[in-house]
Amino acid sequence: MAFDSLSEKLQNVFKNLRSKGRLTEDDVKAALKEVKMALLEADVNFKVVKQFTKTVQERAIGQDVMNGLNPGQMVIKIVNEEMINLMGSETTEIAFRPGKELTVIMMVGLQGAGKTTTTAKIAGKLKTKGKKVLLAACDVYRPAAIEQLQINGKKQDVEVFSMGDKNKPEDIAKAAVEHAKKNDFNVLIIDTAGRLHVDEDMMAELIRVKEATDVFQTILVVDAMTGQDAVNVAGTFDEKIGIDGVVLTKLDGDTRGGAALSIRAVTGKPILYAGMGEKLSDLEQFYPDRMASRILGMGDVLSMIEKAQENIDEEKARQLEQKMRKNEFDFEMYLESMSQMKKMGGLSSIMGMMPGMGFGNGKMPEVDTDAAEKNMARIEAIIYSMTPKERQNPNLLNPSRKARIARGAGVEVSEVNRLVKQFEQTKKLMKQMPGMMGGKKGRRGGMGNLFKGFPF
Repeated sequence: MAFDSLSEKLQNVFKNLRSKGRLTEDDVKAALKEVKMALLEADVNFKVVKQFTKTVQERAIGQDVMNGLNPGQMVIKIVNEEMINLMGSETTEIAFRPGKELTVIMMVGLQGAGKTTTTAKIAGKLKTKGKKVLLAACDVYRPAAIEQLQINGKKQDVEVFSMGDKNKPEDIAKAAVEHAKKNDFNVLIIDTAGRLHVDEDMMAELIRVKEATDVFQTILVVDAMTGQDAVNVAGTFDEKIGIDGVVLTKLDGDTRGGAALSIRAVTGKPILYAGMGEKLSDLEQFYPDRMASRILGMGDVLSMIEKAQENIDEEKARQLEQKMRKNEFDFEMYLESMSQMKKMGGLSSIMGMMPGMGFGNGKMPEVDTDAAEKNMARIEAIIYSMTPKERQNPNLLNPSRKARIARGAGVEVSEVNRLVKQFEQTKKLMKQMPGMMGGKKGRRGGMGNLFKGFPF
């Protein structure tokens, strides 16, 4: 998963720094040499690495750090700050024209980067912010590109403007602008054609589309897994047609992370979003400070809370809380908690955002998230094999019912017994600890409430 290798190496370096009571200049240089190697192995641009380690070293060897109470922690703080600077310091949003004036956004990129899917993902994001979005299908070359955009547009409940594949892209884009203005759309996103590599014909076509539609924002979509190639592509596109921002796709599958750490420094263009999966909801706003924290193993609690707010049904969560307060815990609640977790990306996604849990796949020596996910799937199968009455009243589960449930779920009876025992223990725990469940002393809306009832 994203940044796993880099994160692990950096955390090992920091572990050694923390173990030293005092630091010498040689200690800092030795640690930064390891940081340098870790960044280069992560496919970060070598000029970026050189400047980064130089800046950190200049700051870290200052008197305030070396003579401080916790010099190791101070060095880590400096690395964190410089990594944030590397990725852009501040979060950058897509810019829009003032008032009700139509904002035209042109999506560009190479074939295979996920441009068409990302176009629909961004449309969905903007729709939730109150924008009336129109998509324009201007990729007339790739088979099924128009159909793909139409399917994804329908899923996002966003209209797609198309004139088939027999017209010139610039003519389709121009007609889309007219359609958008006549029908009071305030955002038009143009999905353009990609190529296997950068060529003059593609660039000339993009320039024609840009000139025909008065494009306000040009957004480049690049595949994070291509590392330095993604950085080179960004540089070329910016030089030829000019770009305003970058979306990194497949960041969830990029174990190195070189593109995310290099693009801003090399091109000067901000990363707007990060694609973290195939689903249309798997697009995250890019926060340099949160990304740095996740890379350095400090977690990303803010993103986790935001993800919960976006995906968790508040009414269902409220009902869940009320049942727990009354100690009316049943297997229906187990199912609901698992459903809520899936909406947040699953156990591995959640753990990847928690401090000390690693990045992306959330693995620690004591936790095998793959096994935990499989176990949750078995639990789900067992509960679905129960009747609604059995789920609501587990006291009905006698040996014959358990045998029937085991057959239905394709598991051994011992697994059903284990789940029932785990359920009873959880219920007892809830009864003994009312404060944790949002009682009078509990805090509403806190992190404790975020994972209530999750069958970890």
